[in-house]
Amino acid sequence: MRHDLSSNRRKGKTPQHRPPSVAPGTSGSTPRPSRRSGAPSEGQPPVSPKKRRFRPGTRALMEIRKYQKSTDLLLRKAPFSRLVREVCQSFSGQALRWQVYALLALQEAAEAFLIMLFSDANLCAIHAKRVTVFPRDIQLARRIRGVEKL
Repeated sequence: MRHDLSSNRRKGKTPQHRPPSVAPGTSGSTPRPSRRSGAPSEGQPPVSPKKRRFRPGTRALMEIRKYQKSTDLLLRKAPFSRLVREVCQSFSGQALRWQVYALLALQEAAEAFLIMLFSDANLCAIHAKRVTVFPRDIQLARRIRGVEKL
């Protein structure tokens, strides 16, 4: 009875072969120098294994799952704080002071706003039978929301 191995093997993968058996009377523990020209010699560092490559889109889906599970802030706190202070200074000549919790609350609200805006822009892109979000999708989402001057 023949066993069908085609279901166990992936498409395009070469079958694994057994290593050659050791001839009787010879010791298999003595290392032999490699005959390949690409093998590292004594003076060269060892070749690192090839980096894992994912298919297109797999890494993006992994990142989406990662960020949907997390609850931490996505923007760095220090650059956001500098931006808020710069905007405040443009409105008033004097340097205003901010509490840390006020900056964190403002950052939380800003990130929630941006996430909802990107979600609406994604719906606009899907409506246009695309998977890529274009700037015109974000502009349409803002226009539908009524956020014209922001």
